[in-house]
Amino acid sequence: MNGHKIINQSGLHFITITVVGWVDVFTRQQYRDIIIDSLKYCQKEKGLVLHAYVIMSNHIHLIVHAKETYQLSAIIRDFKKFTAKKIIKTILQNPKESRSEWILRLFKYYAKYNSNNDTYQFWQRHNKPIELISPKWIRQKLDYIHLNPVKSGLVQDATHYTYSSAKQYKGEEGLLELSIINLGATEGYIL
Repeated sequence: MNGHKIINQSGLHFITITVVGWVDVFTRQQYRDIIIDSLKYCQKEKGLVLHAYVIMSNHIHLIVHAKETYQLSAIIRDFKKFTAKKIIKTILQNPKESRSEWILRLFKYYAKYNSNNDTYQFWQRHNKPIELISPKWIRQKLDYIHLNPVKSGLVQDATHYTYSSAKQYKGEEGLLELSIINLGATEGYIL
């Protein structure tokens, strides 16, 4: 895994981005929508090509690559920095967030262990990037992403989970523009 660093900046990668302490932030739609809006911005302005995604309660899985001349590690860094600041600001300004004191206390606790943050730490520092270089790995990670909500008991059918690209792999419309990976009908894709 090369120390959890993206070596091939233009390669296809499976990336996991996790909230510190596995805090269930994304149970609230307004925080999930910040992620969706930021991914849209990264696609439009930063060269991100999105192939698959799922937003779970405390982590995100992506299959992505960067357009030519862009650096995938820089895109992910900027995405994490922006979304962390925006979500924390939203938590601070949301009088209806019943968990704000608890959440912010945890984010403050985790900031103590990161010299780059003096107040709050939202995301875990690593992204666990895995370069996908074979159809078998791509297929396995697509299934993993799309079946995550099913295995978590949120839905019985992966295409029923709104914050995932599963329905787009069945030809339906989704929340984000995707570059669908065509594995062919005989490749054994589960969905």
